Formats: sequence, C-alpha cells, structure tokens
Amino acid sequence: MEEKKDDSTVFIGKKGVMGYVLAVVTQFNNGSKEVTLKARGKLISRAVDVAEIVKNRFIPDVKIQNINIKTEELMSEDGSKNKVSAIEIALQK
Repeated sequence: MEEKKDDSTVFIGKKGVMGYVLAVVTQFNNGSKEVTLKARGKLISRAVDVAEIVKNRFIPDVKIQNINIKTEELMSEDGSKNKVSAIEIALQK
C-alpha cells in the first residue's frame, strides 16, 4: 500500500470528534474528491465515528471508498518495538 502525502489526509488524534469532522468537511468544500482518515490504536474508533458523522449528518453523498487495516511497528522511548493496529478510511465524494 503506497503512502499518500498530501493535504487530503486527516490524521486522527486526541482532539474531539467534531474537530476532525470539520477538517474532513472543509477538505471536501475546498474541492477534494477524496479524503483519507488515518488512525492508530485506541483512536481507530474515533476515525470510524468521524467517517460515519460526515457521511450521515454533513455530506450525504460521501461514500466510503476503501478501508485498509494493518499493523505498524513503533519504536518506544526505551528502544523496544511495539506493534499497534492502524486503519485508513478513504472517503470519496
């Protein structure tokens, strides 16, 4: 799977869900045809929430194009490797 490095990717973090919903809606309003949500670990459920809120409440013609799941290895501060689940949700207008 190739990594996309452009403005149409929203990385889900610890902010509130509606902040990410606003970011996705803004991307679509600025002309993007596709926006990708990326999240890891416990934040995967927040990414799913964002996708569903955008689709059901704000932009009804958005479709979920693709969902990729994977495991990423992260280096912790003490030098050990941790495996963490990750998800990418591609939304298309």
